Amino acid sequence: MSSWEFKKNLSKIGKWNKLFLSITCFWALLILTSPLLLDEGETGDLSGSVGIYDNKEVIQDMNPINKMVYYLGDLNCHQLSDRSYEYNENQMPFCTRDVGIFVGLALGFIFAIGRKIELTLPLVILSLVPIGLDGTIQLFTDYESTNIKRIVTGMIAGFVTGIALKIIADSLERN
Repeated sequence: MSSWEFKKNLSKIGKWNKLFLSITCFWALLILTSPLLLDEGETGDLSGSVGIYDNKEVIQDMNPINKMVYYLGDLNCHQLSDRSYEYNENQMPFCTRDVGIFVGLALGFIFAIGRKIELTLPLVILSLVPIGLDGTIQLFTDYESTNIKRIVTGMIAGFVTGIALKIIADSLERN
């Protein structure tokens, strides 16, 4: 789809599609740019546990936008430093697998704009197999996944979930 076709399709979408598109893209952009909005080397190692606000001393001094993003990352992601990308000498607020999911979510939603796509249960399950296998095998064996595999498996799952979200937005438009 060319850029002019994308713009044409974008002008035709309804309020739910615009809302979901805005949220998915804005969230992915926030996650990707958060390390750049901080002073160089401000985060340090954020390794922690899911469900625990264990980087409060680092997060509380951040600007309000980063504070929100890193707080949500701290609560919902392990943020293990060896499983997270880092730039501007700052660790990203989410691990590579989560970043892949969020970026894939936005890309899947964008891909589905202007297309008639039907997701079948086997396709959805098939898209979750790579992330499930990579994570489960790593959990129960000595196998250690790589960040490239984590981001790719996350993007596959996120992409199909983004398409599903577009289908949901379309059904909300009809009601």
